Amino acid sequence: MFGKLTWDAIPWSHPIPLFAGFGAFGIVGAVVLFVIFKGYAPYLWREWITSCDHKRIGVMYVFLAGVMILRGLTDAIMMRSQLAVAYNAPGYLPPDHYDQIFSAHGTIMILFMAMPFMIGLMNIALPLQLGVRDVAFPTLNSVSFWLTATGALLINLSLLIGEFAKTGWLPYPPLSELTYSPGVGVDYYLWAVQIAGVGTLLTGINFITTILKLRAPGMTLMRMTMFTWCSLVAVLLVVAVFPIFTATLAMLILDRYLGFHFFTNEAGGNQMMFMNLIWAWGHPEVYILVMPAYGIYSEVVQTFSGKPLFGYRSMVVAAMAIGVLALLVWLHHFFTMGAGGDVNAFFGITTMIIAVPTGVKMFNWLFTMYRGRIVYKTPMLWSLGFMVTFTIGGMTGVMLAVPPADFMVHNSLFLIAHFHNVIIAGVVFAAFAAYTYWFPKVFGFCLVESWGKAGFWCWLVGFYLAFMPLYAMGLMGATRRLQHYDVAAWHPWMLVAEAGIILVWIGVACQVTQLVVSFRHREKLRDVTGDPWNGRSLEWSTPSPPPAFNFAVLPRVDSRDAYWMAKQRALETHSLGPELAYADIEVPRNSPTGVVCAFFAFFLGFAMIWHIWWLAALAFIGAFLTFVAFAWRNRDEYRIPATEVARIDHANRSARVAALASLGAAE
Repeated sequence: MFGKLTWDAIPWSHPIPLFAGFGAFGIVGAVVLFVIFKGYAPYLWREWITSCDHKRIGVMYVFLAGVMILRGLTDAIMMRSQLAVAYNAPGYLPPDHYDQIFSAHGTIMILFMAMPFMIGLMNIALPLQLGVRDVAFPTLNSVSFWLTATGALLINLSLLIGEFAKTGWLPYPPLSELTYSPGVGVDYYLWAVQIAGVGTLLTGINFITTILKLRAPGMTLMRMTMFTWCSLVAVLLVVAVFPIFTATLAMLILDRYLGFHFFTNEAGGNQMMFMNLIWAWGHPEVYILVMPAYGIYSEVVQTFSGKPLFGYRSMVVAAMAIGVLALLVWLHHFFTMGAGGDVNAFFGITTMIIAVPTGVKMFNWLFTMYRGRIVYKTPMLWSLGFMVTFTIGGMTGVMLAVPPADFMVHNSLFLIAHFHNVIIAGVVFAAFAAYTYWFPKVFGFCLVESWGKAGFWCWLVGFYLAFMPLYAMGLMGATRRLQHYDVAAWHPWMLVAEAGIILVWIGVACQVTQLVVSFRHREKLRDVTGDPWNGRSLEWSTPSPPPAFNFAVLPRVDSRDAYWMAKQRALETHSLGPELAYADIEVPRNSPTGVVCAFFAFFLGFAMIWHIWWLAALAFIGAFLTFVAFAWRNRDEYRIPATEVARIDHANRSARVAALASLGAAE
C-alpha cells in the first residue's frame, strides 16, 4: 500500500540527519502551533498565503531564500569542518552522509536559494519600476511561488524520510541511474526540482508578458530601468532553457522508473547526451541568476553616486549580448570529455568573448561613480565588494576558458573556488544589496546601518578566507568532493577555509541582529516619504510600503529616470503638481489556487518518490480538478473606491510636501 516506504526510511542509525530532521521539522511544527494558538492563522491565510499581490509574493520568495541559505550554509560549515579534521582521519561525517551533504548544498543554494531570491526581488521591484499595478498573471504568480516552495519542502523532507542524492548537484549518469543509485535519493532530487522548475518556467512567461505588455504610458523599452532590462534577459533565458532542463530530467525519470535507455551505456543510450543537455541549461542558469544581479548593482551604483547610469545604451546592448552568448558556452564544462580540439576551441573562444560585455558593465559602473557624490551605505558596500571580488572570479573564468589550462585543474578545488567566486560575489552580494536597498520600500522602515556594515565585512573577509585557499589547493592537486585526505600540505589551507566559513556565519548573525534591532526601533527608522535613498526610478514615487494598487494614478513617463526628473521639476517649482484625478481601482482578489496546487504537487512528488501509485493518482486528479476550477472561475476582482485611493495618496503627498519644504528651507 505504501510502496517502498517503511519505518526503515527514517535514518535511525544516523544520528546527525535524524536529530537535524527532527529538530528542523520540530521548529516548523512549533511555529505552526504558535501561529494557530495566537490567532494569527486567519491573518496569514488572508494576507499572505492566498495573496496574489506581487509584493507579498516577492517577500515570501525572499523569506524562502533566507531559510534555504541557512540550510545551505549549515551544509557548508559541516563540509568545511569535516575537511578540517579529516587529515589522516575519517572525520565525523561518514562518506554516505557527506555525499548527500555536498549534493544538497549545491542543489539548495542554486535552485532554492539564489533562484527564489532573484525572482522575489523581481516580484517586488519590477511592477513598481514599470509603473503598473501588478504582474500580468497574478494568480499564476502565486502558483509559481508555491510550486517552488513545494520543491524546497521535498528536498528538506529527505533529511528525515529516506535520503538525498549522492551524485552532486547535477545527477550525472551512470551514477544517477538505477543500477548505481537504487535508493530514493535521486528520486527526491528529480521530483523536487521538476516541480520547482515548472514554477520557474511559469514565472518566466509571466514576467516576459509583464515587461513587454504592461508598461506605464510613455515608458518605451529604452526608458526602462537597467534592472528591468537585465531581468528581461534573465526571464527570456528561463523560457529558452528550462524546457531543456525539464525534458532532460524527465528522460532520466523514464530511465529509472520504466527502464528506458536515454542515458545508459547500453541499448543505444548515451550518457554524454545528458552532459550536453544538462549544461545547455546549466550555464545559461548562471546568467539567469547573475543578470538580475547586474541590474541590482546598476540601480544601487547610480543611486548612491548621485548620477545617472553611465552608458545606458551600451549597458542594454551588453545585457542582450550576454543573453545570446550564454547559449553558446555550455561545453566548457566538459572540455576533458573528448569532443575534439575544434569543438573545444569554439567553446573556449565564445567563453572568452562573453567576458567582453561583462567588462563593459564593470567599466560603466566605475564611470558612473567617477566624480559622483558617493554615499557609502550598506548596499553600496556590497556593490563595491562585488566589483573587486567578481573581477577575480572573472579572470579565473577566462583562464578556465583555455582548454589546456582547464585540463590541468578540471574537477579540482580550483574550479570550486572559481564557481563560488562568481556566484557569491555576483549573486549573493547582489541579493543582500537589494535586500537592504528595497527593504524600506517593502516594510516602511530602514535597516540599521551599523549591523548591516558589520555583516558585510564579515561576509567579505570570510569569503576570501574560505575560498582563496581552494585556489591554492586546486593548483596543488586537491580534487573536489573529498571526504578525507592524507596530503599534509593541504591541511593548513583547510583550516583557513574553516575559519572563513565561521566568519561568514558571524556575518549571518549580524544580519539577523540587524533585522531584529531594526524591527524594535522601526518607528525611529520609519520611511515617511517613500524615498529614503533619493532614488531615481518609479518605485520611489510610491508610499512605503506601497498600497495594493501601487499607484493612485498610473504615471506618465516622458524620460529615463522619470521619478528623478519629476523631483527636479518639483524642486524648481516648489510644488508636486496639480491634484490627481482619482478613480476606482481593480486589484486581484486573493486566491487559494497556488497553495492548493502546492498541496497536490507535494503529495504527487512524495508518492512518485516512494512508488505509492494510488496516492499519486489521487494527487494528480486533485491537481487537475484545481486547474479546471480555476480555468472556469467567474468572479469580479476586488475594487478599491476612489475615496480610499485619494486618502492613501493624500497622506503620501503631504509627507512629500513637508520634505520638499524642508529642502527649500535648507537652500
